[in-house]
Amino acid sequence: MDDTSPQRLLLSNADDFDRVDQVQAESDAILIGGNTLRSDNPRLLVNSDERRAARVAAGKPEYPLKATITASGDLDRNLKFWHFGDKKVVYTTDAGALKLGDTLHGLADVVSTGDTVDFGVMLEDLATRGVNRLMVEGGGQIHTQFLSLGLADEIHLAVAPLLLGEAGAPRFAYPAEFPGGSTHRMKLLGAETVGDVVLLRYAPKEVSA
Repeated sequence: MDDTSPQRLLLSNADDFDRVDQVQAESDAILIGGNTLRSDNPRLLVNSDERRAARVAAGKPEYPLKATITASGDLDRNLKFWHFGDKKVVYTTDAGALKLGDTLHGLADVVSTGDTVDFGVMLEDLATRGVNRLMVEGGGQIHTQFLSLGLADEIHLAVAPLLLGEAGAPRFAYPAEFPGGSTHRMKLLGAETVGDVVLLRYAPKEVSA
């Protein structure tokens, strides 16, 4: 969960940010929602020179493919996302594609999935682009969709030693009907401390013993 202050609260620490950089480097693509793109304006890059070099040595692009989702198509051409890294793709609706076709000309592929954003169509298209491992950065609406549709294979949940009380703060996930309901216990794959943060890894499709 993040806060609602004008300055973005960094919930993690340097070691955990480096761990995330490693996960990004090991991924074929990184996905972020349009709302998070507008609010945070991230570059979404692999920062480590060594990790980028290792990708190239393995025959991969220096940077993973960057993908985003927007139903409205309201994404500014000046966002940092479009101007750093390698290839980008945006998944949207028919109406959104009409807006983005000119806005993102020369910056990203624009793919319409129909009247609504169809996550199945999106994943099929990513597969044709050679994406076998997709890292979903968020935000909460995207997490909710992936979890409620049973599309997530693994959750990395970093618990930071902070108490946030803002009622309107973004959440990891929002109300939805999740597979198995509230009694479904996900399988814990591992737990480790990363500085003052605890990283929990869960397999949402598997049942805890």
